[in-house]
Amino acid sequence: MRWHEDGRLRFAVGIEDTFVPQEYPGRRRLDEYELTQHYHLWHQDLGLAAATGAEMIRWGIPWYRVEPEPGRFRWDWLDRVVDRLVELELTCVVDLMHYGTPMWLDNQFLNAGYPARVAEYAARVAERYRDRLHVWTPLNEPTINAVYCGENGTWPPHLTGQDGFVKLALAIARGITATQRAVAAVQPEATFVHVEASFRYAGDSFPFDVDLIRERRYLIMDLVTGKVDAGHPLHGYLLGNGAGEAELAELRAGAVVPDVVGVNYYPAFTTSRYEPGSAVPVPVEAGTAGLAELLGEFAARYGRPLFVTETSRAGTPAERVAWLRDSVALIRRMREEGTPIVGYTWWPLFALVDWLYRESAEPVERWLVQMGLYDLEPDGAGVLRRVPTAAVEEFRRLAR
Repeated sequence: MRWHEDGRLRFAVGIEDTFVPQEYPGRRRLDEYELTQHYHLWHQDLGLAAATGAEMIRWGIPWYRVEPEPGRFRWDWLDRVVDRLVELELTCVVDLMHYGTPMWLDNQFLNAGYPARVAEYAARVAERYRDRLHVWTPLNEPTINAVYCGENGTWPPHLTGQDGFVKLALAIARGITATQRAVAAVQPEATFVHVEASFRYAGDSFPFDVDLIRERRYLIMDLVTGKVDAGHPLHGYLLGNGAGEAELAELRAGAVVPDVVGVNYYPAFTTSRYEPGSAVPVPVEAGTAGLAELLGEFAARYGRPLFVTETSRAGTPAERVAWLRDSVALIRRMREEGTPIVGYTWWPLFALVDWLYRESAEPVERWLVQMGLYDLEPDGAGVLRRVPTAAVEEFRRLAR
């Protein structure tokens, strides 16, 4: 029996691992491990993760650092990290891609060689750590990647509009399927957790076709799992924005199925509304009702076990504790009612750096978002101290 089939609810933590290393005028490198000093404090950080009582951790590999040149891999630091995970008996859900394409990969996801390159990297990692790493996420939040890279032009390759979104969605889907097949070829016992962010919309005023955007939330996972054919609601949308029938048929032929579907949700961020005449989203507090709705939708659409792969709340430690209690209580209630939820992740373990840091000139301290079990506090000598909050003990109690 594999880990996600034994009926248990596993508690996990995660370390924010967004990597956007490409620099441009007015846009600096965004590497969360660098900015939070995890590259230097990784040994301590993994110890803090284990001290929460979590038995699993979502942790990502910085591909752009591990493969600094095509085909040349540097394993020294990663070897030590994996040794530490084993020492602490933390089961790692390996985030193979959290953006972070290598510097040498021109045009990033749109490079003609991207699917083969990312698959080769994943296979090399799976082969090297076959005896110690067994749970894999091919790419975290594919829709967010497609929006930031292909629709909004915020991250490279800086495409815009629906045409750009579709180009990125197809490329990302090809990379995910190639990655899963490559890992499974060298590690048949592997399990795969596909992780998607979602979006919810409140109100009745929208600066876009809200029905399209709501359906588009599932598009990349539908492409990956072979669900997009002539009867799919977005088949015409894809063809109208540059996709070809042969391309869609190829994705169907190479489809893969996740063992577990991961759902990322934030109670005060995932849901948005728009004022009439405005294109600026306003966050809406949606609480446990929003999480329950999304979990139900993903369960019905994919029929796979579910893992809450990210959730937390920015704010005071007391507010974080309250969300811990409320969200875990919801998960337990839904499990009792028959929803197959196998895991719960507090993300992040410690504060993260807001992505807007990349487009600013202000110091990293200005962009710290305190939403972890631990806060990050500058010590005056250049070190970000990991300071436990009341949420650590509450998480430990719930995990027990």
